[in-house]
Amino acid sequence: MRKLISFAHISLDGFVSGENGEMDWIKIDDSMFGFVEKWLSERSDTALYGKNTYTMMESYWPTAAEQPGATDHDKQHAAWYKKANKIVLSTTLNQKSNDKLTVIADNLTNNINVLKRIPGKDIVIFGSPGATRSLAQQNLVDAYWLFLNPIILGKGKKLFDDKNDTAHLKLKTTEIFPSDVICCYYEK
Repeated sequence: MRKLISFAHISLDGFVSGENGEMDWIKIDDSMFGFVEKWLSERSDTALYGKNTYTMMESYWPTAAEQPGATDHDKQHAAWYKKANKIVLSTTLNQKSNDKLTVIADNLTNNINVLKRIPGKDIVIFGSPGATRSLAQQNLVDAYWLFLNPIILGKGKKLFDDKNDTAHLKLKTTEIFPSDVICCYYEK
């Protein structure tokens, strides 16, 4: 069965963005891009998003590789994005499902479990803290790639909240990047 894996940048005090969605504190370097792209190409063929993150991704990645000054990362991730299946959790998205897009508006647990049983590589949740919280509350997230950034924000939007049930996780691997970000991979 495919795993549902959350990828998220997180501050030392557990925030994924500032109070107004700011993410300018996230540290990213080329080695991190290479690490993620290698992992995605080997292990994932499907991305899951909340509506807001999907809209943001869809406005950039389909044409990112053709833009003047596109980086190697832009080209690699754009290629992966074009091939990847997309799942969007939304009750308001005005886009119909097709061969590359599945919109889930209700019956979250059943629909996600059906998708997990379809042969293929793992499903990755990019950002989308609201979607991650909803999925975690229903015990659907199997693992987390947490990119722990060396900053304390003090306030903002959390990846986990008080409504999440307790999840016992096991640290499987870590990676330290030149940006001082520590990537930790946890599985249930």
